[in-house]
Amino acid sequence: MAFDLAKLIAENKGEKFTLNSKHLNSQFVNVLSIIGFRNNYSHAEGSYLYGEDGSRYLDLLSGFGVFALGRNHPVIADALRQALDLRLPNLVQMDVSLLAGVLAERLLPRLPGMEKMFFCNSGTEAVEAAIKFARNATGRDKIVHCSHSFHGLTLGSLSLNGDEIFRKGFGPLLPDCAAVPFNDLGALEAALRGGTVAAFIVEPIQGKGVNIPDDEYLPEAARLCRKYGTLFVADEIQTGIGRTGRFLALEHWGVEPDMVLLAKALSGGYVPVGAVACRKWVFDKVFDRMDRSVVHGSTFGKNDLAMVAGLATLAVLDEEKLVERAATVGAQILSDLQHFVGRYEFVKEVRGKGLMIGVEFGQAKSFTLRTAWSLLEAANKGLFCQMITIPLYQRHRIICQVAGHGLHVVKLIPPLCLGEEDRVWIRAAFEDVIADCHKVPGSVWELAKSLAGSALKTKAGG
Repeated sequence: MAFDLAKLIAENKGEKFTLNSKHLNSQFVNVLSIIGFRNNYSHAEGSYLYGEDGSRYLDLLSGFGVFALGRNHPVIADALRQALDLRLPNLVQMDVSLLAGVLAERLLPRLPGMEKMFFCNSGTEAVEAAIKFARNATGRDKIVHCSHSFHGLTLGSLSLNGDEIFRKGFGPLLPDCAAVPFNDLGALEAALRGGTVAAFIVEPIQGKGVNIPDDEYLPEAARLCRKYGTLFVADEIQTGIGRTGRFLALEHWGVEPDMVLLAKALSGGYVPVGAVACRKWVFDKVFDRMDRSVVHGSTFGKNDLAMVAGLATLAVLDEEKLVERAATVGAQILSDLQHFVGRYEFVKEVRGKGLMIGVEFGQAKSFTLRTAWSLLEAANKGLFCQMITIPLYQRHRIICQVAGHGLHVVKLIPPLCLGEEDRVWIRAAFEDVIADCHKVPGSVWELAKSLAGSALKTKAGG
């Protein structure tokens, strides 16, 4: 039997949105239509997506951080082809995986204090495992997380999600989960003081908003966890694997956790993979007897293709010095964008580490701009950022995202392989669009009227 993928794609060319609307998520197709992000891409390479007309788009979203090495990296692709050609004895189950052992051996030295590894399929699955491991290891039930956190969308991880829009309609969620404000040590200690908390699960830099803690926050949070017998769990699913200019974001503050959660970039952009690294005593509490050797697992968790993708990813990171590049190029882009603060009233702050950058906007002081902002916010909180992301896409072929529902932050999490040409592209595009937002009336504010009308119609149930 022959299967011709190229022929299948050609036969269905132009049907992407119709098929998705009919059989999958039609509401998301509606969103793409409203914001003008409907496009048929022909192929992708590195930091770029290419339209069918040959136009090139700079990807500053990178699949929510999945494509840290860039899209379709040839080394990863070749490694996966080798694995397929070798016809490996994959997922025997009543056996152990050589490749999983090798990947663990190469990952753990990059994770200070970590001694054992568990592999799964995704970030949310890693969070679920961490909840179970922490409860089992400590004999406690309660899990503490931070307000505005994002740890995934399955039931356990959703219970630790700080954004109500994701939680609404899916309750009741896990009991004994409590939120404390991010970057608030007093609130954290108050939550831990009773000695009932199994784990404090925290993103070193919050993805929703690109919120960066004070320098003392994470080291002191780790100390408080040790004081009260709580496990300190670092969710590095988005911040890890070089994103912030260090292999782990925690390295910026010199913190050693009890568990580290990884996913996204470890896949090389090809095969889903998640990982939980932890201290040996935590792992040994879970798998403490031979009859409990399978009390937690994941059917596809150690599949050969995922392990090969992870191994090849580490090799590419080292060979191309992508962690170092993220630090250098990220600092340059951050400096470029920070020059807009003070020059443009709507730009309030530009913050980030490495290639995880947030541009925060806020109400202007001058009467005309302040009035325009207020009218837009009345229609839908956070709508202003669409006036940035839509022209960036339509006029400058840059793909980026708003950093969360109702937020005024545009987020950049591009591939770590960005070059000088990309940096110049970003700086010029952002300045052009931001400058236009300060012209009232103007073309961008005509877009704003359209967006506001759609928002009000949605609120009214139209």
